[in-house]
Amino acid sequence: MKNKILWPVLFLCTLPVQAQQDMTEAEGSVTLQECLSRGLESNFSIRMVKNQQETAANNATRANAGMLPTVDLSASYSGDLGSTRTTPRSTGVTTTERGAYDGTVDAGIDLNWTIFDGFSVWTNYKQLQLLKEQGELQTRITIEDYVASLTAEYYNYIQEKIRLKNFRYAMSLSRERMRIVEVRYHIGNFSRLDYLQAKVDFNADSAQYMKQREVLNSSRIKLNELMANHDVTALIGIRDTAIDVNPDLQYDELWQATLATNASLLMADKNTEVVRADYKKIMSRDYPYVRLNAGYGYTLNRYELSSTKKRDNWGLNAGITIGFNLFDGKRKMQKRNAQLAIEYAELEREDLKLSLKSDLSDLWQAYRNNWQVMLMERQNLVAAQENYEYANLRYMKGDLSGFEMREAQQSLLDAEERLLVSEYDTKMCEISLLQLSGKVLTYLNKNEKRKA
Repeated sequence: MKNKILWPVLFLCTLPVQAQQDMTEAEGSVTLQECLSRGLESNFSIRMVKNQQETAANNATRANAGMLPTVDLSASYSGDLGSTRTTPRSTGVTTTERGAYDGTVDAGIDLNWTIFDGFSVWTNYKQLQLLKEQGELQTRITIEDYVASLTAEYYNYIQEKIRLKNFRYAMSLSRERMRIVEVRYHIGNFSRLDYLQAKVDFNADSAQYMKQREVLNSSRIKLNELMANHDVTALIGIRDTAIDVNPDLQYDELWQATLATNASLLMADKNTEVVRADYKKIMSRDYPYVRLNAGYGYTLNRYELSSTKKRDNWGLNAGITIGFNLFDGKRKMQKRNAQLAIEYAELEREDLKLSLKSDLSDLWQAYRNNWQVMLMERQNLVAAQENYEYANLRYMKGDLSGFEMREAQQSLLDAEERLLVSEYDTKMCEISLLQLSGKVLTYLNKNEKRKA
């Protein structure tokens, strides 16, 4: 009998430790905005996409587009060491010169510039600017996904803490019931069956509580990972103690915001502009091109056998080239493919728009339905609390069996669980709706107020 009682006693001894841990967490508690601020600075995915964005920004220059001239500086030296044998017709006397050395020094600066290329250069520059803007949008998409993920996990952590609190409360009720039954069992008011059933219920609630602590620990590790905290097991104190849901969302406002600011839709618009720029570059081949070249050079020649000992040449040179491509067998095919690419990008954009509208409608229906369920479950919880209090009074008087008392207690726990799930589900719909409409970054606003 002693061994059977030992485990519950040891478990009860750990409760003050858990309470002390909860107090430690509360002392260093953080808000959602503080978690997001830490994560945005340290999260590796965001840092990587910002690196790519910076690369795209560095590429968006006039020089990279080919709008600026190229200037080359070059210098060279060459020499010729040889022997010469000469036989004039007039004398027939052969003269031999050995080890004669001639040298040449060349130095110059050259400029080449494509002045006009059928607007292809300007189109390149515009395309690079579009790629830069796409890089910014990709960073925004990554940040919005991150904010939505961290916010969801933040409220999941709150949900698991509330659930742990509910299980702790259920365990305390079972413990009190077991104490009462044990006292009355010893004085003969309750049977051994009542005592054993109370003990089984208490052990079941205790095991459920311990499992929930494991679930809460997993959520805390996930939260640390999202914030790029190297100590993923570090304690986190969450200042919020309830899941607050925004009741002021309006479908029409969300849809208009989606059309105007959804990052994926804006990315599709930019992609359409990029493929249109490709088409313009192909069409630019129908225009002539104009290229300018200019330079300044210096040449020194040194002769050992010639009548001229050395010669210097220096000066400017310039030229202009005008050309026109008369025939290119691939141009017709490339134009057609470019037109198809534009059509594909426009269709892809319309498909995305329809998909967003479908997702928004589904989420909106789920949001409103969960909202109604949440209101109903709040009323159910009040009724379950009253039912438990009434059942407890009857149980204390001996008018209610242990099984009926357990049923009332379980009904109260189920009502708490259903309310918690409905609040969390409504919050997840809210986060998804704000993400679709491009408003999820409002969670970064410290002055944001929520109404439950």
